Amino acid sequence: MPEQISKYPEVTLEVLKSAGAVCGQGAPQKILKQCPAKQFCSLPAGEICVYGIDQIPQMTQITLEELARVVARKQSSLEDLPVMGPAGALIVGAVFAAGFALGKFRRKTAPGQPAR
Repeated sequence: MPEQISKYPEVTLEVLKSAGAVCGQGAPQKILKQCPAKQFCSLPAGEICVYGIDQIPQMTQITLEELARVVARKQSSLEDLPVMGPAGALIVGAVFAAGFALGKFRRKTAPGQPAR
């Protein structure tokens, strides 16, 4: 039976309750015996234990090492993203400067007013 991590465990428990789960009411824990009672949900098809992010170390099915590997993989994939180099920065700067100059020197005329 699954352990779940939620940024908002209270909301997750409410959603499960609205779907017919018995949560936080002392339902018998057949498999997830170490789940805190207030985080435990029983459904006809099984059990769920909902943990908040700060409760991850209490989980029994997912280890901190497993989570660390996933986080490390995610960080390394972010590091592989292309970064705008000096040439790209120059192009962006030139476009910005051209737009600024065009806006500064181009004078709009009000309807019925002669251009200056």
